[in-house]
Amino acid sequence: MKFIDEARIEIHAGDGGRGSASMRREKYIAKGGPDGGDGGSGGSIYVVADKDLNTLVDYRFTRIFRAKDGGQGRGAGCTGRGADDVTLRVPVGTVIKDLATEQLIADLTHDGQIAEVAKGGHGGLGNLHFKSSTNRAPRQFTPGGEGETKELYFELKVLADVGLLGMPNAGKSTFIRAVSAARPKVADYPFTTLHPNLGVVRVSDNRSFVIADVPGLIEGAAEGAGLGHQFLKHLQRTHLLLHLVDIAPFDPATDPVKEAKAIINELKKYDAALFDKPRWLVLNKTDLLEPAEAEKRVKAIIKGLKWKGPHFTISAMKSDGCKELTFAIMDHIDAVRAAAATDAA
Repeated sequence: MKFIDEARIEIHAGDGGRGSASMRREKYIAKGGPDGGDGGSGGSIYVVADKDLNTLVDYRFTRIFRAKDGGQGRGAGCTGRGADDVTLRVPVGTVIKDLATEQLIADLTHDGQIAEVAKGGHGGLGNLHFKSSTNRAPRQFTPGGEGETKELYFELKVLADVGLLGMPNAGKSTFIRAVSAARPKVADYPFTTLHPNLGVVRVSDNRSFVIADVPGLIEGAAEGAGLGHQFLKHLQRTHLLLHLVDIAPFDPATDPVKEAKAIINELKKYDAALFDKPRWLVLNKTDLLEPAEAEKRVKAIIKGLKWKGPHFTISAMKSDGCKELTFAIMDHIDAVRAAAATDAA
């Protein structure tokens, strides 16, 4: 299924049915009086988060959604039939905005969470409501209210605890394959990852975290170069970023320090909050070098970046160092979750 993480749709809630101006007509009952019922309510439109969905492809081609109008009021005090509501299903992690006002309507972050995005019109009043001691045969009634009409913007931001950063061919997809059951495409050419991949990393029976692999970044990504800029938003919900650096690039002229600095600059230009997230340095592909040479390059990269934070040395291809890294990540995520639980309490 094609991965679609943005959609624009038009929604129309149903109008309320008009009230009735009926008069009671029964044999042997003179001057029966008003008996017009109210109109039925128009259908509203709701959006619900569904964990079984992972793309907004359903809204790629079908862009207009309408709820039905309420039924007209009837005689004998009968209220018109209320129209059924319309429910749109979206993946968990979908943000809904009103395009006209740019206002955030809802951020659906857990399965089953529901939001009313367009309210149906109220039914009109029948002439029963206008009866009084001075107006015993009212002919007044009111039309139904109009249902809301909106243009909405859906934006999917995947829910992950950890996000992977790096240039194309830094080994992000290989890493996520090494530590989880996810099987993203791996090949010896750039941009093999064309959409985000999620993997669940289990360090024990009751301890796990979700990791997200997005397409590799290149310099200028924040301005639209390459593919990764389209998917940086999927890292905004993460608690930790892993910056993978290839210490043994195929091209001898490639400078890992320069490439790593380019990624950091792209983060800063794209979103200051994303730039300020905890970020660990992961130096990958040690299996391609002799141990002494690998250690020499690791020290040079750390010195060139003036890196003060946590750093790890791994071979994602051979899974060397991956277990230690995942346990360190799990400890960090547990601390974040414990802090969040304390704040909530």
